[in-house]
Amino acid sequence: MTTFGLIHGAWHGAWCWDRLAAELERRGHRAVAVELPCDDPAATTMDNAKLVADALGDADDLVVVGHSLGGIVAPVVPMLRPVRTVVFLCALMPRPGRSLGEVMSSEPETTTEAFNHLPRHVGEDGSVWWDPDVAVQAFYRHCDPDAARWAATRLRPQVWTTSREPCPLDRWPDCRLVSIVCADDEVVTPDWSRRIARDVLGVEPVELPGGHFPMIALPVELADALTG
Repeated sequence: MTTFGLIHGAWHGAWCWDRLAAELERRGHRAVAVELPCDDPAATTMDNAKLVADALGDADDLVVVGHSLGGIVAPVVPMLRPVRTVVFLCALMPRPGRSLGEVMSSEPETTTEAFNHLPRHVGEDGSVWWDPDVAVQAFYRHCDPDAARWAATRLRPQVWTTSREPCPLDRWPDCRLVSIVCADDEVVTPDWSRRIARDVLGVEPVELPGGHFPMIALPVELADALTG
């Protein structure tokens, strides 16, 4: 039995993995979706990685999956405990010693033009949140309408502490690294994801159809990719 540690991205929560977790458990595996404090300005990347490591307990065959902004947390978990595989799912990609903000400033093609120009709310503390109708267009165009509305109404404000601090890695972890790219991702540019998988991770990306949230829209296909 493999344990899958599931790390959500910005604005979301452990709930976004519900459909995928059911598919993984149906296949005889264990799924642990971790709730990160995305609205806590004091929470660092290492704090988040420790939350994940603690939630996973003593699992001995572990695959960590980082979605979107969770991609900067996933490769830090192997610093804290043994991990067999780190999967970057439609993920933003950290670079050892550099902040995500620096990386994205030097690679402006990371996120799509359509996503960059959607209206969003910004608080005095720099946190960002979405109107549900806009969130449906931002994230869930490839999800069924009921699921899209369900997800859009559960979003939280996101603070950006983890994107401003240097990545705590000094090198990539010594475990297997996998990149899963969705061909019509609304948020993270697919061509960027493919290039980074090859040029930074040194792996050929696994490709799925659909948009940024395959765990909601395509849980069966994603479970097949993860268990395969």
